[in-house]
Amino acid sequence: MSATQQRTAESSANTRKMLQAMVGLGISCALLIVLTYEGTLPRIEQNKAAALEAAVFQVLPGIVTMTPFVVDENGDFRPATAADAPADRVYAGYDGQQQCVGVAVTASGQGYADIIRVLYGYAPHREQLVGFYVLESKETPGLGDKIEKDPGFQENFHALDVSLDPAHQALKQAVVTVKQGAKKKPWQIDGITGATISSRAIGNIIGASTQRWIPLIYQQQARFAAPKPSAHE
Repeated sequence: MSATQQRTAESSANTRKMLQAMVGLGISCALLIVLTYEGTLPRIEQNKAAALEAAVFQVLPGIVTMTPFVVDENGDFRPATAADAPADRVYAGYDGQQQCVGVAVTASGQGYADIIRVLYGYAPHREQLVGFYVLESKETPGLGDKIEKDPGFQENFHALDVSLDPAHQALKQAVVTVKQGAKKKPWQIDGITGATISSRAIGNIIGASTQRWIPLIYQQQARFAAPKPSAHE
């Protein structure tokens, strides 16, 4: 074998070794990521569940216990079980006399940066939303994240009108976001200057969710009247 052929063979052998090392390292890193994800997932889910429960108590002022409900195959609410997916649940809140104060509902939709996930509280006896909380958001710090922090924006949801038509089948008026300072109607959300897309996204999310859930919850208020609530710790 000539010197040139020998150098070529050595170079090929070194290249193979380098590729083998890189592939081995990649496989090891991928395995480590999977194991870390699987190992931390239960804790992540527990933390999410705890945060959601705390948020329920925030968006339904005055409650001391709560019970999750789901809609069964007949379209009727029933208490949720461990087998029911968390995403399909609503949360009924009860005062010290075990009277249903309202129902908290999760909703999500596209924001400026990513999907925004929120929770809102609905009081059927008032036909109003009475609380709002952002569960997940990646909106721009200092701008879009004002949907979480701006007191004026939060004020929109202390008595947001979601009253129904006489047949209790649909909202009289859809919830919408308007320009900051332009709110004239009780079903409008006063937007945030500088965070127009994010605040309008909240209007779209709340608008779509309330059209689906509010008539159903209002029509079936009696199903929330005799729960077996879990105490808030």
